[in-house]
Amino acid sequence: MKTLSIAAAAAVLAFSAGSAFSDPLPSWTAGAAKSAIVAFVDATTTPGGETYVDPAERIAVFDNDGTLWAEQPAYFQLAYAMDTAKAMVEADPGLANTNPSLKAAAEGDVDGLLADGHKGLLQVLAATHTGMTTDEFKQSVADWLASARHPTTGQRYDAMIYQPMLELLSYLRESGYKTYIVSGGGIDFIRVFSESVYGIPPEQVVGSSVKAEFELSGTGADTRKIPELFFYDDKEGKPVAINHHIGRRPVIAGGNSDGDHQMLQYATRGGRPGLAIIVHHTDADREWAYDRGSRIGGLDKALYEAEASGWVVVDMKTDWRTVFPFELQ
Repeated sequence: MKTLSIAAAAAVLAFSAGSAFSDPLPSWTAGAAKSAIVAFVDATTTPGGETYVDPAERIAVFDNDGTLWAEQPAYFQLAYAMDTAKAMVEADPGLANTNPSLKAAAEGDVDGLLADGHKGLLQVLAATHTGMTTDEFKQSVADWLASARHPTTGQRYDAMIYQPMLELLSYLRESGYKTYIVSGGGIDFIRVFSESVYGIPPEQVVGSSVKAEFELSGTGADTRKIPELFFYDDKEGKPVAINHHIGRRPVIAGGNSDGDHQMLQYATRGGRPGLAIIVHHTDADREWAYDRGSRIGGLDKALYEAEASGWVVVDMKTDWRTVFPFELQ
């Protein structure tokens, strides 16, 4: 596979935008999913139609992990946390004795961190994401993204993005929609790359967060992250966070797991046109195949409701001509 730089990814995104007039979603195969998306966008943006949506109300929200970029064999933010934990324990071995979650992360024990309903995951994220200013944290993430490589593909983590979803984001913006990320991942983590990778500015990222304190010194002013959870943006928390950060109910929502279920309901049960999109991981050859029972990106209840309510289920194996931009020759 060819490595795709951030600049190349931006070029692919620009190409997708430019091709919108002929085919807004060129990496999608012709079928029910693509047709439903295009038909909905046309219906909500054509003036005079019964389902026309005013431009100010055209809000589209998308999960990140497993929806806009890959999430296997573990959440990418967890990979950052484990690399950080390993460096912390190497610098101070005593930390492994006082923090079992940090020890598990340093040893790469993903199963151990996810075994207790993500409690261990939250603990290690608190330990590895705090004690520094927000700017220092963002620089740490940027440095990690520049050097870390995915264990299966050898690609940069921020190259493991879905080409069809880049096209969808571009198509929606060309159609007057404002696109947001609403993720269970860390808000400051995602803000590091959201604009360069997805074209989504930091202020349009909603995510989980730890608390921070204002810190004034003789030379500057900063916010410093502290090891205390502020908000966990998952499941029922997603509609709450959307209302808090965005202030408008989304017209379109996209996700891939039961963690997105309530967000999809929020978009489609508001008494006006709404579109729910589920990215179903069915391609074990080009990506991974998983849904019910998966410890990462488990999809069960949301898939059942999708089938019962007519939500758009994107079959990755059959609905996408290509998965990652670096597959393009």
